[in-house]
Amino acid sequence: MTGTVTHDPPPATGGGPGRPLIVTEDTDLLDDLLRLCAAAGATPEVHHGVPERRDRWEAAPLVLVGDDAARRVHGAARRRGVVLVGRDQDDPGVWKRAVQIGADHVLMLPDGEQWLVDRIADVAEGVGRPAFTVGVIGGRGGAGASTLACALAVTSAREGARTLLVDADPLGGGLDVLLGGETAEGLRWPAFAASRGRVGGGALEESLPRLHSLRVLSWDRGDCVAVPPQAVRAVLAAARRRGGTVVVDLPRRLDDGVAEVLAQLDLALLVVPAELRAVAAAGRVAAAVGMVLRDLRVAVRGPYTPGLDDREVARLLGLPLAGEVPVEPGLLRPHEGGKPPGVAARGPLARFCKDFWGRTPVEAGGT
Repeated sequence: MTGTVTHDPPPATGGGPGRPLIVTEDTDLLDDLLRLCAAAGATPEVHHGVPERRDRWEAAPLVLVGDDAARRVHGAARRRGVVLVGRDQDDPGVWKRAVQIGADHVLMLPDGEQWLVDRIADVAEGVGRPAFTVGVIGGRGGAGASTLACALAVTSAREGARTLLVDADPLGGGLDVLLGGETAEGLRWPAFAASRGRVGGGALEESLPRLHSLRVLSWDRGDCVAVPPQAVRAVLAAARRRGGTVVVDLPRRLDDGVAEVLAQLDLALLVVPAELRAVAAAGRVAAAVGMVLRDLRVAVRGPYTPGLDDREVARLLGLPLAGEVPVEPGLLRPHEGGKPPGVAARGPLARFCKDFWGRTPVEAGGT
């Protein structure tokens, strides 16, 4: 059980990770709080009362006060981010003690454990602006969505933003292959299939293959072709929590897992070859994903069928035009003598991506 005592917001922790402060003499409660801190990836500072150095009390991003210690911290400087933690849900006096010490919340264990783990993890990771998240989806098969997704991510990383590329298409062959990193060390999607609740953003980032200055979450070459929706939600939320840029290569089919991704996108690009059948197919894709997406734009790829240009394609689909995706020769797998998409900084595809990021209002933290 958790309860709010005041209407003050939690303390801002966007300036970076911090150490929570635990105040208690209850050894059993301390063991539980240390266990929850470990689960959240945080190393706390422990005291039996208000620290002798008062700046420790004032500067800690989160203060967990055991109900046994409420009287010992009475009179300490009022501050936000204080949680009174107890076990007796039938004790009406706990609310009075919480008001006396200026606590924001009252939390009872074990019911409130997940809430507290999430709050501690926010402190451990530092909660700032979430990553700007862009999805790329093909209007028809072979439209070049994976190529554009890779190029956008490579360009974002080259521009200095923390960047994560997510392969949401288990049948696409793997974006790590497209980037020439199929043998790179790191975890792939099947390793996260059992994820529930909150996934640590820092731990996720460090576990993934690093290719071309960005992190890549792709599929392996095994039999797993699906991850439960709750795992998709948890992993993508962790990726976004680190700030910077997240680019997602989307499949054309919709299922519960893809819906979880769509719900977390800031915008998506629908890649459409400039031909009538592709426009017709893209219309059906747009109708399906548009029910979830807040911002869907069309990126048109040539060569053009007579009578069609990029503006006409956008008009037929009723979508804003993101631009014309250039055709770049030589985009082969590295072992075939070509370069991965976007790696050639002066190539037409990289220039398109740089222009896209320049025109898109991205406030990408985590440079």
